[in-house]
Amino acid sequence: MNQVTGQVPAKINPQLLKSSWPASWITSPKTQQREYGIYHFRKVFLLTTSAIPKSFLIHVTADNRYRLFVNGKPVCSGPARGDLFNWFYETIDIAPYLTEGENTIAALVWNMGTLAPVAQVSNQTAFLVQGNSATEKMVNTDASWKVKKSTAYTPCSLDNGERLKAYMVVGPGDQVDGRQYAWDWEKTDYDDVSWSNAEEITHPEPIGYGTDNRWTLAPRSIPLFTEHLLRFLTIRRTNGIKVNQDFLTGKKPLKVPSNQRLSILLDQKTMTAAYPELIISGGKGAKIKLTYSEALFDKQGDKGNRNEIDHKEIKGNYDVFIPDGENNRKFRPLWFRAYRYVQLDIMTADDPLILNDIYGMKTGYPLQMNATFSSNDPSLQEIWKTGWHTAQLCAGDLYYDTPYYEQLQYTGDSRIQALISLYTSGDDRLMRKAILDFYHSRTPEGLTQGRYPSNRLQIIPTFSLFWISMVHDYWMHRRDDAFVKQFLPAINEINEWFRSRVDQKKKMLGPLTWWNFVDWDNFNGWGTAPGADDGNSSILTLQYAYTLNQSAELFRAFDLAQQADAQEMLALELSDHTYWYCYNPSNGLVADTPEQKSYSQHAGIWAILSGAVPIQEAQPLMQKILDDKSIGQVTFFYRFYLTQALKKAEMGDLYYKELKPWRDMLKLGLTTFAEKPEPTRSDCHAWSASPDYDFLATICGIMPESSGFRKILIKPALGELTEVSGSMPTPSGKVSVQFKRIGKNGIHAEILLPDLVSGTFSWKGKEIKLRAGTQIITI
Repeated sequence: MNQVTGQVPAKINPQLLKSSWPASWITSPKTQQREYGIYHFRKVFLLTTSAIPKSFLIHVTADNRYRLFVNGKPVCSGPARGDLFNWFYETIDIAPYLTEGENTIAALVWNMGTLAPVAQVSNQTAFLVQGNSATEKMVNTDASWKVKKSTAYTPCSLDNGERLKAYMVVGPGDQVDGRQYAWDWEKTDYDDVSWSNAEEITHPEPIGYGTDNRWTLAPRSIPLFTEHLLRFLTIRRTNGIKVNQDFLTGKKPLKVPSNQRLSILLDQKTMTAAYPELIISGGKGAKIKLTYSEALFDKQGDKGNRNEIDHKEIKGNYDVFIPDGENNRKFRPLWFRAYRYVQLDIMTADDPLILNDIYGMKTGYPLQMNATFSSNDPSLQEIWKTGWHTAQLCAGDLYYDTPYYEQLQYTGDSRIQALISLYTSGDDRLMRKAILDFYHSRTPEGLTQGRYPSNRLQIIPTFSLFWISMVHDYWMHRRDDAFVKQFLPAINEINEWFRSRVDQKKKMLGPLTWWNFVDWDNFNGWGTAPGADDGNSSILTLQYAYTLNQSAELFRAFDLAQQADAQEMLALELSDHTYWYCYNPSNGLVADTPEQKSYSQHAGIWAILSGAVPIQEAQPLMQKILDDKSIGQVTFFYRFYLTQALKKAEMGDLYYKELKPWRDMLKLGLTTFAEKPEPTRSDCHAWSASPDYDFLATICGIMPESSGFRKILIKPALGELTEVSGSMPTPSGKVSVQFKRIGKNGIHAEILLPDLVSGTFSWKGKEIKLRAGTQIITI
C-alpha cells in the first residue's frame, strides 16, 4: 500500500504465501546483531525504457524498523509491530518512483537493542526486500546489497522516567552528529564503493511454513501510516533572541549569531503525533536540542492549565542535532514524537546558524470520521471533537494506550478503542489486528498477556476477560463467523483458568495470581481489586460472571449448546453467591469482599452488568453508586462500564449529567482526554475518548439488537437534551436518527435504517418495530 495515497496493492504472489522466499534476510557484517545500531542499506539496479513496468511490486520488512527510499524519495515506513511468529511485511508498488536507467532502492534500518520500546519485539538486526515476481527479483536482498553502519547516531534522553517521575517506555531520543552523517546516501549518485556487502542470514519463511525460523512472515493487515504537513501555530516564549512569527510559515528563516545560547518554545495548540523536521544551514559545531512535551510543569511538578506557560518549564523526551556547517541539512528523528509543546535549545559555536524551517509531518493510522453527532447543547460538540482527536492519536500500528508515554496495546484500553473505531469510522482492521495480537500473546496457562506486542511479560487476568468481551463486541458489530469461531478454544481456556480458581465453599473466585488490575486511584495505589490475592473479590467474580454470559452467547451461536449452558449456570451460581455474601441491605451497596469492609462503584457496576442484582433493586443500587462519594470512585477507564450499568438499569438518561469530568478537562486546556483525573500522567489516553462511542450508543441509543448488526435497536437516552441527531456506519450501511422532545415524556423521531435491516425503537417502555428505510415516529 502506498503510504501517501493509501492505494491497495495488487495481490501477493501465491507462491510467496506457501514456501520459502528466494530473497535473503540481510544484515551488516561484523556487527553486534542485538545491540543498538542504525544502518544504511542500498542497491543500484538498471532499467531500460522497455523494462519499466506499470507495476513493480515488492515486499519489505526489517527488524526493528525501516524507512524505505526509491531514488531518494521516501516511500514508506514499517513494519507494523507484531511478534516473531507474526512478523509483518509491507507490500509496496514502487513503479511510480522508477526511471529509465539507474535506480536506487535504499532503506534506513534501526535496531534499538536493549533500549527498544517495550512494544518492540526483536530477534536481531535484519532487512528484507522480496520482489513479487520474476520482474522484480532484481531488487531481492542478497549479498549484492551494500550496507554501512552509521556512526552519526547516539541514543539520548535515556532518563525520561526519572525526570518525569513516570512510566515511559517509548525508546530513546536520537542524537545525530551531522558531521558524521552520510548525507544523500539514499540517492543514486552517492558513491558507496567503500561500503560493505551485506551479509545473508537466512531465507524468509511465511507463516505456516519453514523450520528453524527466526521470523515467520505475515502480510500487513492494516493500512500504512499517512503523513501530512503540520505547521506550528505560535511561538509562546523566547530567551536570548527575538523571533518573528513569520518564521513558522517557512518563508522567513531565523538567523542565530555565533557563540549564543537561546531557547524558543513552540506551541502546536493541540496534542499531535508527528515527525518534527528541522532544516538548517551553517552552524558547524552548534547543538540543537528539541524537547517534546504534552504540557509544561511548575516547580511542584504540576501541569495545571495546559494553556498556561508562566513560571513553568518543559520536561520530556528530547532529540539532539549537531550540524556539519553545510546548507539545507534536515533533521528528522527515526520515530514520531507526541507533543503539544516543542522547545528548541540552541547553542552555537563560531559559525552562525540559519534555521530555514521547522514543522511536523503528522502521522498515524488513517482513521476516517464517518459518523455525525449534534445536539441542542453545543458544548457536546467540543467533547465529541476532542474525543475523536484522542482516538486518532492513539491509533497507530497498534491501539496505543498513550502516544507519549508507552505506545503499548492493552486489552482493557483496546476494547473501548475498538468500539470507538467501529462507531465513528466503521473501520474494523485495527480491531481485528488487536484481537489477533492478544490471541497470539497467550501464555501456557491460557491467559492472554495484558498488553501485546511486548518484550516484557505482563499478565492482567481481568484483561483476559476483556479480550473475550472484545471478541463478543466484534461478533455483535461485524459479520465474520470464521474469524470469531477460531477464538472459541482460547475463550474456553481463559474461562477454565478462572473456573479452576473458584472457592467451592463460597462460590466466589479464590486467590488469583498475577496483577489483577481494576482501575486507578483506588485499591492500594496499584489498582488491584480487594480480595484478588486472598480470594473472594466481588469485583473479579462478577466481572467473570459477566464474561461467562457473553461467552455463552458466542458458544450457543456456534452450536455448542452444552458448553453455553455450563457457562450460564456457572455465571448464575457465581453472581447469586457473590450478591448474597457482599450485598449490604443496611447501606444498599455491594461490598468489595464478603467481610464488607470496603465498597466501590466497581463492585456495584459489575453486580448490575452480571445480572447479580434483581431487576427491582438495580435502580436503587445504581443511584447509591452515583450518590455515595465515600466509596471507591471510578476513573475515566471505568466510566465506560458505569455507563453500561446505567443503561442496564434503565437509567441511561443520567448519562448526560455524568459528562462533568470531560467538561473539566476542557476547562483545564486539554486538547485530548487524560488518563485519569488530576494529577494525571498522560494527557492523551484512549480509554477516555469513550464519549465518542456513547454519544451514538447511549444518547442516540444505536445498538446492535442481534449479532452482526443484522437487527438494530434504537433506544435514545437524551437526558436533559431536547434535540439530538446522529449517524454511523454499520455493515449494512449508514444508520441515522433525529430526535426532538415533545413535552416531558414525548418524542418525535426520524430514523433511517439501511436496506434489508429491521429493528426496534424503544422509548420510555414503549417499543415500535422498525423496517428498512425512513420512518417517522411520534410518541
